Amino acid sequence: MTVELISVGTEILLGSIVNTNAAYLAEQCAGLGLSCYYQSVVGDNAERLALTLKCAMERADIVILSGGLGPTEDDLTKETAAKLCGSRLVDNEDWRKRISEFFDARGMKPTENNWKQAKVPEGAIVLDNPNGTAPGLIMEQKNVRIILLPGPPNELVPMFETSVKPYLEQLAPGAIYSQTVKICGVGESKVETEIKDLIDAQTNPTLATYAKTGEVHLRVTASAGSEKEAKKLTKPMVKELKARFGADIYTTEDDVTLEKAVEDLLLANKLTLTCAESCTGGLLSARLVNVPGSSEVFKAGLVTYSNKAKRKLLNVKKSTLQKYGAVSAKTAEEMVKGAAFISKCDVTVATTGIAGPDGGTKEKPVGLVYIACSVKGKVTVKEYHFTGSRAKVRESAVSAALTLMRSCILEYISDITFRKK
Repeated sequence: MTVELISVGTEILLGSIVNTNAAYLAEQCAGLGLSCYYQSVVGDNAERLALTLKCAMERADIVILSGGLGPTEDDLTKETAAKLCGSRLVDNEDWRKRISEFFDARGMKPTENNWKQAKVPEGAIVLDNPNGTAPGLIMEQKNVRIILLPGPPNELVPMFETSVKPYLEQLAPGAIYSQTVKICGVGESKVETEIKDLIDAQTNPTLATYAKTGEVHLRVTASAGSEKEAKKLTKPMVKELKARFGADIYTTEDDVTLEKAVEDLLLANKLTLTCAESCTGGLLSARLVNVPGSSEVFKAGLVTYSNKAKRKLLNVKKSTLQKYGAVSAKTAEEMVKGAAFISKCDVTVATTGIAGPDGGTKEKPVGLVYIACSVKGKVTVKEYHFTGSRAKVRESAVSAALTLMRSCILEYISDITFRKK
């Protein structure tokens, strides 16, 4: 079955917001085994929206629209879809009650235009929205199903998970099962080269690559008469990927992030962690503490942005800063050693670099980052060269730091295991 995505909103066209909904929906649909050949963005204009929707209805089995379900005059998605399908809008008493309760709970009174959201196309399936005042809608036509979702991600994502995904799963013939293999420390081009033969020969299951910052995710998807059969079909492919990438695979679970994988390693081996950050400015610590239960392993995060802070808090030598500079392998090494000394933690990691857009030189260009990791006194320092905006360089440095930590911890575990033998 084919699906087409339409994102509605002039603010998307103007670049005022990032279209995360399209990325989310595309990934979800791929996981369900739906083929997506077209995605569109259209502004808040009824004529252009009608033209876009009509075109999508002619070439897809399912059309998913996000946005344009609000109470204002420029929210036209529901009205346009209803008109195109020849459906009249009728009051939904249950949703009128929901809107009243929503505003009562907040000590507010709805304005007249809020009641617009209680009108739904006659015969449409109404989807619950506990996070907002716009219901989702499914309009079943003869040859196509049109799904209308609210624009705010905190409303769209839960609605898709609880209502739309089960609906789409019922439409698909048989069952679809997907498993994600997550790789760190290997570039996208190398990963693609390593699996080109698998991609060229794929039938069922299929194999797709998704590049993330500092990571590559491989999604193995199979279809069969039952989920059990589909899952069985994915196993040989996943086994082959494990054989090819080995320790570079940090998980095969969808809900495990790189930071969680690192913390799971720390917890399993009773190791504690401290971070000393310069160019990443606390971004690394923030990702680590986002993991539930991080307090079991994460003990401290130091942001030593200035040279003075590096000297006072981490005991980086003044002579080191003068001779090598704050952005250097030597400074990164002394930062990580200082963090280990004052925190008494088993694992410490330090970052120092030039995030830009200014501050770079020919010898030390923007994007140059040094990351050091110490595990039980053994220090590893690596030099990196990242590209992109300031935010991108910092994000890339965080991913690299997590990958280096994981690598160093695995090496430590391997050494301990070898000694025991």
